[in-house]
Amino acid sequence: MPEISETLQGLLLIDKPAGLTSFAVAHKIKNILNVKKTGHCGTLDPAATGLLLILVGRAVKMQETFMKKDKVYTSSFLLGTVTDTGDLDGNIVSKKDFSDITQDMIEKELNRFKGEILQTPPMYSAINHNGQKLYKLARKGITVERKPRKVFIKEAKLLSYNNGTIDVRIECSSGTYIRSIAADLGEVLGCGASVSALRREKIDIYDVKDAVTQKDFGDKEKIIANIKSV
Repeated sequence: MPEISETLQGLLLIDKPAGLTSFAVAHKIKNILNVKKTGHCGTLDPAATGLLLILVGRAVKMQETFMKKDKVYTSSFLLGTVTDTGDLDGNIVSKKDFSDITQDMIEKELNRFKGEILQTPPMYSAINHNGQKLYKLARKGITVERKPRKVFIKEAKLLSYNNGTIDVRIECSSGTYIRSIAADLGEVLGCGASVSALRREKIDIYDVKDAVTQKDFGDKEKIIANIKSV
């Protein structure tokens, strides 16, 4: 068995594929590099793709610092469909007609989300409640009260609207839930909405364009070469 590396440390940018949890990606990198510790800096839902920051080795102690960085997402919202998870992985709770919704209406309501807002985290989230993850409680059918939290939305831009699908670009503070923005936007529009696609493009100065991808997981040397000093 290869000796565990004590010297490898730093920051690795990963373009997370759909279908893998953030923890699974961090664990995969840990095994590839044969290091004692890895940690990711901000959970992406399994269905989501995009930039995942992985801290390697002793750099894991900086996890909290990177968790607090601003983020940029592109996302698609499906109007007229509400699910229990806020995305299309969940069970449909309601379906409503959205045929009277116009692009002007969407842009007007989306503008209201800019700046500092109060946001209630979804039950299907990784937030801890009395030592348990909220999503684990939600899977048991348990709903608990969640306190609204202040988040800052620097940009909420409508990219396109076609046949009930809204494409948006959102630049926001850490702790922001895009599923909550979709749900809240759907509520004010009167038809409901769920996230149908989510991709994280940037975290602070780090861009997904500079990230290694799943196809690189078999190339240990390439992964090592892409570890950044922090």
